[in-house]
Amino acid sequence: MTLDITVRGSAEQHHPAERAIVSMAAAIEGTDKQTVFADAVAIQEPLGGQLAELVELHAVQTWSSDQVRVFSHRPWVADGKRGEMVHVARVQVRAEFTDFERLSGFLDYWSGIDGVEIGGVAWDVTTKNRRSYEADVRKSAVDDAVSKAQSYANAVRRGKVVAVQLADPGMLSTPGAASASSPVLYKSADLGVAGGAPELDLTPEEIVIRVEVDARFRAD
Repeated sequence: MTLDITVRGSAEQHHPAERAIVSMAAAIEGTDKQTVFADAVAIQEPLGGQLAELVELHAVQTWSSDQVRVFSHRPWVADGKRGEMVHVARVQVRAEFTDFERLSGFLDYWSGIDGVEIGGVAWDVTTKNRRSYEADVRKSAVDDAVSKAQSYANAVRRGKVVAVQLADPGMLSTPGAASASSPVLYKSADLGVAGGAPELDLTPEEIVIRVEVDARFRAD
């Protein structure tokens, strides 16, 4: 009688960060709409100029500044009353750094400029390398599933297992179906000033690529 075995295989790899995506904005508020917009642009221009120079130095892969938002609101003041109209201008900037030493200096400088907001830094591996890493992890996850299934078969004195079902999540929903999860890439980092020093210390955690795969096997 044929034996059906369903298992879950998993695998993961750890890689050092290879690029950093920085989100920031030139954000100004005031009582005159045209003035706050002009002041935001006045910050964005040298910011963009420095990023263009860093591209030439191969420290920045790409950068963009294509989102502009201008809005107005009346803030609440004392006694539950509305204050004077306040206008806000925000110019979004996004840059992909590959030179982390220059990134530290860049953030150290711009974080001290009035009207500049640092939204955060997302760490990643390069797109090309990620495809290669994911392929390796998928294979390792399947190998792990095969090993587990064979261990179960050996425990009940059965022969070599043969895979009969593998699938991406949700593609098979019948009883005993198998599913494979897409790789998950985790990015995190610690941003801080180390030991009270005036320079920013960026310490990215390793990028973790993990895959889990459900698989169904048969053994005689």
